[in-house]
Amino acid sequence: MKHILLTEDDGDYASILQQYLEISGFKVTWAKDGKEALNILKDLSPDICILDVMMPEMDGFTLAENIISKNPGIPFLFLTAKGLKEDKIRGLKLGADDYVVKPFEVNELILRIRNIIKRSQKATATVDLEEKILIGSYSYDPKNYVISHKDDRYRITEKEALLLQFLYQHKNTLIRREDILKEVWGADDFFSGRSMDVFISRLRKYFSNDPTISITSIRGIGLEFNIKN
Repeated sequence: MKHILLTEDDGDYASILQQYLEISGFKVTWAKDGKEALNILKDLSPDICILDVMMPEMDGFTLAENIISKNPGIPFLFLTAKGLKEDKIRGLKLGADDYVVKPFEVNELILRIRNIIKRSQKATATVDLEEKILIGSYSYDPKNYVISHKDDRYRITEKEALLLQFLYQHKNTLIRREDILKEVWGADDFFSGRSMDVFISRLRKYFSNDPTISITSIRGIGLEFNIKN
């Protein structure tokens, strides 16, 4: 039974959503605000977090930033009554696996949750195969989401890890943009594409100290993650 941390300040709405999720086979822990969610996460490692964006005390974006800093391997999605493009892009830039606007069909939400968990499990299975990955002069620890280079260490998010692992698996080959989006984001649309561009820029920055490593954009086609021996 997969465990969901649901953070929603509307108690009536949270109760109804929790019932639907539990009927669908999930175990659900409800937090009424961001501060309570962070306290719960001290003792709980859920399979996924569902975060309402508009909450008192601490909004969903701030809560997500705290989750990333403490538990970078936990996937999360946002619930919001707002459909603003800026909010969606901000959520995707943070590394959100999805962004669902209220009102929504519960069956659609459940399908999205299952797809996110499936991708997360796939990443975990890949991690089990590799204790440590050498990428040029860098070392990547997939179990702890850490990239190391000399005295520098960068802890990355699960989304960054999924992207890095997919690129590494297809290194020195041309990878179609839509293949990356479908594998890592689960969707090939405008917002996912914008999010991917942000994450590609982050990976370029992480690996900028080694000139033998490059992530090259091929206009209209995709990317090449090149590692020169």
